[in-house]
Amino acid sequence: MIRVLIADDQALLRGSFRVLVDSAPDLEVVGEAGDGAEAVELAEKERPDVVLMDVRMPEMDGIEATRRICASNATEGVHVLMLTTFDLDSYVYSALRAGASGFLLKDTPPAELLTAIRVVAAGEGLLAPSITRRLIAEFARLPEPGQRVAASLDNITTREREVLGLIARGLSNDEIAGTLHLGLATVKTHISHLLHKLAARDRAQLVIAAYESGLVRASV
Repeated sequence: MIRVLIADDQALLRGSFRVLVDSAPDLEVVGEAGDGAEAVELAEKERPDVVLMDVRMPEMDGIEATRRICASNATEGVHVLMLTTFDLDSYVYSALRAGASGFLLKDTPPAELLTAIRVVAAGEGLLAPSITRRLIAEFARLPEPGQRVAASLDNITTREREVLGLIARGLSNDEIAGTLHLGLATVKTHISHLLHKLAARDRAQLVIAAYESGLVRASV
């Protein structure tokens, strides 16, 4: 079972998400939080696989709560899926920098939300298409990366750089395998090495590394 914690300041939405998540045979809700501070506390207590985290909440917002959850050894392995009604650039970038594994809008169809939970629980990064376009635009506005950041890719092999670049372009494992004429198992091995070498939690963090290092340039 995939264990899910729901954090949203609106009780009606929390209840709706609970009913939806509990309707799936492989998912279960292990707690609800009405603000970011409570989300952090419950994440440490319950150690869920995924936290459905609202961005705008009182006391402590979802981005700060995500930052604390992802930085704490007590919640290692807990993945955060951000949910919001606002697809603003600053939210996306801040959430991913804080360690979020995914970012979806609240009008995402129910079936897609359940799929997103499973994807994030499996350690994959996930972004809605409209969010991805905005994220790339945000990277395009960032200053040119300095040598210190670029140097972080020094221990990455040529093949791993190719894989990382395709991940940043949004390709799936199957698409990467086809593009580079590699076996799927080989692609997965390269991704595993990238996650370890770059100290990344998941694919979303690899995307950030690819853009911030200058390996991939956004064109908008």
